[in-house]
Amino acid sequence: MNAREIETCMDEFGTDIYRFCLKLCMDKADAEDLYQQTFLKALETDLPLDRQKNPKALFFSVAHNLWKSDRRKQARRNKIAPCRSLDDETAAILHSTENMEANFLRKEFMAEVDQMLQALPEKFRVPMILFFLSDCPIDQIAAILKKPPGTVKSRLFKGRSLIKKRLEEAGYEREAL
Repeated sequence: MNAREIETCMDEFGTDIYRFCLKLCMDKADAEDLYQQTFLKALETDLPLDRQKNPKALFFSVAHNLWKSDRRKQARRNKIAPCRSLDDETAAILHSTENMEANFLRKEFMAEVDQMLQALPEKFRVPMILFFLSDCPIDQIAAILKKPPGTVKSRLFKGRSLIKKRLEEAGYEREAL
């Protein structure tokens, strides 16, 4: 893949890839690094770009593999010398003309759902992020994760069930879900 093709791909679906990176990393700086590494890796490895197949899935797959590799590396490093992050401020401020109370409750609900999503095991969390936040179809998720579509469907079902159960345990009414 040459630089011109990479630039075209970045224009077409760069925002989707960045959003996916942001949800995986849960940190803006790390997401930006992962985003850049994804396109750099595609340029360095000279991956074949077939427009007939879904090229977006190729970049999702590269980003996911880079993220998993980085997590493994961090786990090895933490075994040797544990370290902690100094700043945990990653929340964005939303401006709205809605009712302040309703807006606050919606933000609180979304934060709780996001926290529950991040607490899910990786095998449920990644398909949920790809399906609900990146609007990827099931067959594309299956290609990214290198799993059969049936496995992806069952993981999506199980992930939704776990979040729904945790929300009900947290006191949210069934109608609000």
